[in-house]
Amino acid sequence: MNIGEVAELSGLPPKTIRYYEDIGLVRPSRGANGYRSFAEADLHRLAFLGRARSLGFSIEECRGLLALYADAGRASADVKQMAETHLADIDRKIAELQSLRATLAHLVHRCHGDDRPDCPILADLAGNPAPSEGFTSR
Repeated sequence: MNIGEVAELSGLPPKTIRYYEDIGLVRPSRGANGYRSFAEADLHRLAFLGRARSLGFSIEECRGLLALYADAGRASADVKQMAETHLADIDRKIAELQSLRATLAHLVHRCHGDDRPDCPILADLAGNPAPSEGFTSR
């Protein structure tokens, strides 16, 4: 298969496939003309990478998962540990986003959004304490 065919079948853009080749995640053979030739195993590997990346695994985590996948003597505990670590990272990011959302929602609620110049959102971004409710700087 050429890169266009494997891109279509794997759902990955050719640019991503070239990048994965550059960093050693896939190694298609090359014809005498220099064109890439992808085997069924390459397609499977690319689909694996696409799914792992869609779940948010980093390139290095994908490299580790591919190594485990290729190792017939692997322990599923090793795979589970990687997934649990990644899940904990996701949970931490969700908590951070929820905190950011709560802070921004509070600031948006406090801003009158009218023609007055005082704005708790700008005050917070500037590092100034927000004025108390009802206070105006006029």
